[in-house]
Amino acid sequence: MVRRNRFFFLAFFVLPAAFAFSQTQPEKPYWFTLERGKLLFRTERYGDALLAFRDARAERNALYTQMERTLVALLSIPEVRRLGDSLPQVETYIREQRQESAAAVLRELYYRVPQESLGGSVRAALAELGRLKNYPEAEYWIGEIYRTEGELGIALKQYQAAYEQRSFLENPGFEREIAYKIVDIARLRQEYPEMEKWLLEILKGDALWSEGSRNFTKNALSRTMETEGITRFLTLYRYQNGSVERAHRLLGLYYYASGRHSRAVEHLLFAFLIQNSTIIEEVLRLQFDFVFTSLEALQNEIARRPALAAYTEEVEYYKTMYYLGSAFYGAGKPTPAREFWTFLSRQNSAGEWGRRARSQLRAPALDPAVEYP
Repeated sequence: MVRRNRFFFLAFFVLPAAFAFSQTQPEKPYWFTLERGKLLFRTERYGDALLAFRDARAERNALYTQMERTLVALLSIPEVRRLGDSLPQVETYIREQRQESAAAVLRELYYRVPQESLGGSVRAALAELGRLKNYPEAEYWIGEIYRTEGELGIALKQYQAAYEQRSFLENPGFEREIAYKIVDIARLRQEYPEMEKWLLEILKGDALWSEGSRNFTKNALSRTMETEGITRFLTLYRYQNGSVERAHRLLGLYYYASGRHSRAVEHLLFAFLIQNSTIIEEVLRLQFDFVFTSLEALQNEIARRPALAAYTEEVEYYKTMYYLGSAFYGAGKPTPAREFWTFLSRQNSAGEWGRRARSQLRAPALDPAVEYP
């Protein structure tokens, strides 16, 4: 009988704490539901995956809604109301009064949002809890479902929603992947100004292309290529930012096709530099004593390594060089144009772009502006 009473006494104090914790920590976390949805998506069970992603979004919304209510309930206590908008004083009250539910809410909030960004304001804390109801990953994956099923309009809205909520992404940098999805839809719809807008948005995250350095950098790269050639260019410069390579390449091809040759040079030159930096760094990883001497010698390394050959296909390596040469020609700079065309004309692996290069060497001309990226 004594033991039963003891159990009742412990339960009386332990259960309320567990109950309070459960108000903010559901048995099935929203991220678990999202991961289940991804698994269903990969096994092509798209209907079930869509339900899972929607459930994950609803579960996250419910979690932070409950947290918001918990904090509002605390702020409704007369002693707390008298503290005004002072978050530090509210924290002191929570600590002294052992308000565990509210303490759990603030711990979660500070985990998701830098505490200093709140400026010591209770109102700011409540506003952030409201924004944390958003779940950009769920919006993105719902978009993936609709894209797979051909519903591009709905997919686009989902990607845009995810991008707008990008500050709450669990994986910093994933917003670039979302932006590329929007680019792909714009390309499919042949909405090229929209594609351009989103590619430029992606490049805002390119440190070497940033407002502060881009004019100097672009001028230095172009000047070296024009006056000293490909070998010197790739000897002096390295830039291994693969996440923006595609953005530069697509913009360069688009600007070339629309007759903006100088702008095409800028972007295709960046794409060319990133591509070759990636290849050279991979060769160095496999062969520590490798020294870059020429683009022709680098081709021998590519030919010996299937992974590098596959990479050249993925990034349209020879196409990039061909149009970079053509863009230089269109910008009134035939010397670098001929160097690129001459290199391509001697490479069996360049295929169509080698044939086009040989034709350009015989009779240089601008390609008709019909081949959009």
